[in-house]
Amino acid sequence: MKSLFKPWLLAMLCINVLSIFAVPTAQAHGEKALEPFIRMRTIQWYDVQWSTQTFNVNDEVSVSGKFHVAEDWPISVPKPEASFLNISTPGPVLIRTERYLNGKPWTNSVSLEPGGDYEFKVVMKGRLPGRYHIHPFFNLKDAGQVMGPGVWLEIGGDPGDFTNTIQTINGELIDMESFGFANGVFWHLFWGALAAAWLLWWVRRPLFISRYRMLDAGLEHELITNQDKTIAKAVLVGVPVLVLALNAVTANQYPDAIPLQAGLDRILPLPAQVNAGMVNVDTLKAEYNVAQRAMLLQFSVDNRSQGAVRIGEFSSSNVHFMNADLANLHSKPGKDDVSNNGLSLDDNAPIAPGEQRTVTIEVRDAAWESQKLDGLIKDADSRVGGLLFLYDEVMGKRYISSISTAVIPKFN
Repeated sequence: MKSLFKPWLLAMLCINVLSIFAVPTAQAHGEKALEPFIRMRTIQWYDVQWSTQTFNVNDEVSVSGKFHVAEDWPISVPKPEASFLNISTPGPVLIRTERYLNGKPWTNSVSLEPGGDYEFKVVMKGRLPGRYHIHPFFNLKDAGQVMGPGVWLEIGGDPGDFTNTIQTINGELIDMESFGFANGVFWHLFWGALAAAWLLWWVRRPLFISRYRMLDAGLEHELITNQDKTIAKAVLVGVPVLVLALNAVTANQYPDAIPLQAGLDRILPLPAQVNAGMVNVDTLKAEYNVAQRAMLLQFSVDNRSQGAVRIGEFSSSNVHFMNADLANLHSKPGKDDVSNNGLSLDDNAPIAPGEQRTVTIEVRDAAWESQKLDGLIKDADSRVGGLLFLYDEVMGKRYISSISTAVIPKFN
């Protein structure tokens, strides 16, 4: 006993010493931990905007935007046959009140089509004051979460002022913050106590080794007594009867209740917004220079539109690399995720209507490393993906192409 006392005392002293150091609060959603080929070649977000980033408790805020489902979907990621758009928050700081996909109300999961274009909008209401980092994100069945661009939201006011009242079909006003709370707690405790009692009934006896010896000695008939059988029969019959009886009572008390929705919505994609055919871009090759943190991309651009176009932006995994010469022609998606001088071209002259040109762009920025996008050269599926934005400065039009190709790493 004395030999164990000293190590335990030393461990407790170390814990007390470490506890005096300040521990910073974690403020992230793990989006950088997801493999780059999933972030680049699944859900490609763009034009995501928040109605406001400063508001009070009870005020509405909405996030809207567009996304393209990449044609070059990774072979190791299950197809998006069941996907759910949600908002990533540090706790219940907001409540979601409305959600739309392509302008249609949307409550269930949805099947997305690779190559499809979609618009979304989510309306929320401020619940808890504070400063929070928020993302829209997609939950992909059997694949995980793919985060959209994040922003900081400032929610002011008093948490005690929050209201969440709705009117039922009978005209009754109920507070969703407290309605049925005591009932829910009671039944959780009831079923938990019943399960614990059932478990304790069996584990109070000698377990594995003793029971094995009895089995080995041919005494298995003594392991279960008549009292055990009586209790088991009572539970086997009593639990289903209780569930059915309570369900009948609830249905009688709330005849107009709407069950939780568990279906799958079918919402068709919009007419092509990306790869729409007016300006075709074919990716010829990609090389990533590790030392320079630069991606070299070569495209064949076929301009079938009526005006001259110029490459203005390459976007991948919510990081925007801008051509500085065109930075004033369009809004910048977000201060933290924009590299204003991150994109340069070997030939920055406009591509004339009807012209087909091979263009090489260099996307150079520390964001490849800080956003952990350079990890794609270590992936088994080492392919880069993203959206290439081309602009017609005269006509004020924008053309978007989803690009992807295998990456060749360069180490010097």
